[in-house]
Amino acid sequence: MSFLCSMYHSAEVEAADKIEHIEVRYRQAYRGDVPVAKIPQSIETLERAIVEDGNITRFRDILLFSPSIALQNDGGNLWDSFSIRGFPGNENVPTGYLVNGFASGRGFGGHRDVSNIDYVEVLKGPGSALYGRSDPGGVINVVTRKPQFAPEGYLQVTAGSDDRYRLEGDYTTGINKSLAMRINGAWEDYGSFRDFVTSDKRVINPSISWRATPDITVMYAMEYMQHEQLFDRGIVVLEGDTPTIPRERYLGEPNDNPTRIISQGHQLTYEHHIDDDWFVTGGINFRHSTLDGYSSDAELSVSRQQVFKDGQTLTRQRRRRDYDADDLSARLEFNGHANTFGLTHHLLTGVDAYQYDLYTLLARVRPEPGDYELNIHEPVYGAAPPVPQTLYVNDEQQHGFGIYIQDQIELHDQWHLLLGLRFDQYSQQTVERISGTKSDQRDSRSSPRIALSYFPFDDLTLYASYSEGFVPISGTDYQGRGFDPEESDSVEIGMKYTGRYVDVTAAVFDATKTNILTSDPVHQGYPATLGAATSQGAEILINTVIADDTQIRLAYAYTDSQTKNAITNLDWGVTVPAGSDLVNIPQHSVSARIKHDLHYLGVDAQVGATARWIDERLGDSVTLSYRLPAYSVFNAFYNHQITPNTQLQFNVDNIFDDYYLSNAYSALWTTPGAPRQYSASLTYAF
Repeated sequence: MSFLCSMYHSAEVEAADKIEHIEVRYRQAYRGDVPVAKIPQSIETLERAIVEDGNITRFRDILLFSPSIALQNDGGNLWDSFSIRGFPGNENVPTGYLVNGFASGRGFGGHRDVSNIDYVEVLKGPGSALYGRSDPGGVINVVTRKPQFAPEGYLQVTAGSDDRYRLEGDYTTGINKSLAMRINGAWEDYGSFRDFVTSDKRVINPSISWRATPDITVMYAMEYMQHEQLFDRGIVVLEGDTPTIPRERYLGEPNDNPTRIISQGHQLTYEHHIDDDWFVTGGINFRHSTLDGYSSDAELSVSRQQVFKDGQTLTRQRRRRDYDADDLSARLEFNGHANTFGLTHHLLTGVDAYQYDLYTLLARVRPEPGDYELNIHEPVYGAAPPVPQTLYVNDEQQHGFGIYIQDQIELHDQWHLLLGLRFDQYSQQTVERISGTKSDQRDSRSSPRIALSYFPFDDLTLYASYSEGFVPISGTDYQGRGFDPEESDSVEIGMKYTGRYVDVTAAVFDATKTNILTSDPVHQGYPATLGAATSQGAEILINTVIADDTQIRLAYAYTDSQTKNAITNLDWGVTVPAGSDLVNIPQHSVSARIKHDLHYLGVDAQVGATARWIDERLGDSVTLSYRLPAYSVFNAFYNHQITPNTQLQFNVDNIFDDYYLSNAYSALWTTPGAPRQYSASLTYAF
């Protein structure tokens, strides 16, 4: 299969008569017919090899190879949450992303598995004039594996330290000359370096493609995931002393039993190559997700928390979460190019719409001191669980409709001008069932985009881009009131160079966002408006090949994200001054990956390593003195092709067994990184 990341995947299968060829083509949504190298935007591709070489099983871990992406609070280690270019989003919900161009990260669908991921696109900076409802930092697009007519597949078994076991498989083939199918998935029975925390996950992803005519393709794809895992808030860190307790110590209650997540997705897409110049694509996407379970969490209120007084007694509260989401969206897009008045216009226009229904129930009980506590140094589990009382029940409905148009005009062989405009209408109704409070918001927004590109020679693109955007915010404050949408504007200046042995992308950016949410320190369990924030920075990504047998990937990001206005909380007597850092955002981050082929030694094998260094970060949006220390992690892998069909691979993660903190919600809810871990995988391809 040849990969053309600028336009589509292409796979040719020679039929038995050696004459007829069947080609499966796929063009990305919101992309048009302009090659990636000439799009005035930073676009990175995280290829499947990163997943395979690193023995990665969770989607979020792929993103760490992209500069300026940082992990955020992950909801008790139960969902994917990350920031792009310094904007963390809502700490209380998963981060949204696209799957094949459709919004698919909303709701509480757990950690996305990698079994059906072909590659991941990171589209950064100004882009809301196309995607709509997106963060100024950028948007992630997961591209899934598509059915192919050439039969191929594999089975892989993996075993690792901490009782981690996984079975993964993939198979695709042509059913006849017009139908092709694919099915992949995984089963995990994972232990953990964390005491008592285990994970049981099942994933299956069938899909079928119908080539109705040589120019029309219809595809249906389904995703199903069931995941059960103990809710885990991590460890406590007192007085800046990182190793307050061992990183494996669990501070919840094992008897709470695992939280159960079910996620199911359906996509039906249509593609029509009208001719060599024009293309129509569209489809419908539906996702349903549920999350239900109990947890015993450290009490965050300073006045109620005993551990701040004696350094050992952790006051806990008990919670129950019951979340249910339905997300229906549709899109129709028309793109191509035409020549008018001596100028070539690359046109892209489309409409999209969505309906998002979210049900959230949060119950909580805050026992009296001494009733539900845990000694963090000598924990004794099994306390009688108090029964949570319902705190709020929100029923929320969002409806949105958008229309967009973009024209990238070839003013000259060396100059392109991009003009884009998106218009959105949306409504949001929220009912809090206990109080009967209702919130009803309706609005319309226009999101313009303009960019100028200069091509001094064929391999180099220089560009400048500006865009405005917005994101509707789910949820209500403690009074049951909805939130105004986040609004943003962003500027990016960058370059792209594609040479024979090296690819380089670099950009500087400046973005502002208003109506940012954070956790409400007084009314725990509710979000609150932080205000405005800015983020400026620079990033560079280098991919190079040395002597045809060594691949190197280097990434660096500088991110300076700060609050734009001072926030004063009268109840706590705390003022967050303007210019304060945003939570979990490192100012500097570096990652490197090297892969070396050992064929010159007479063996069919490859060896490689990755390294990641993350600067210190703020660990609590209110307690500005709590900072997570800088850390570095080194991983290594070795894979050996035993037979033409069989490969054996070994991985060692965190080689030097560094103690580090991955992310935090507060000093009492801090996620530790994993210690040194080993794994071995055996793959049979057919």
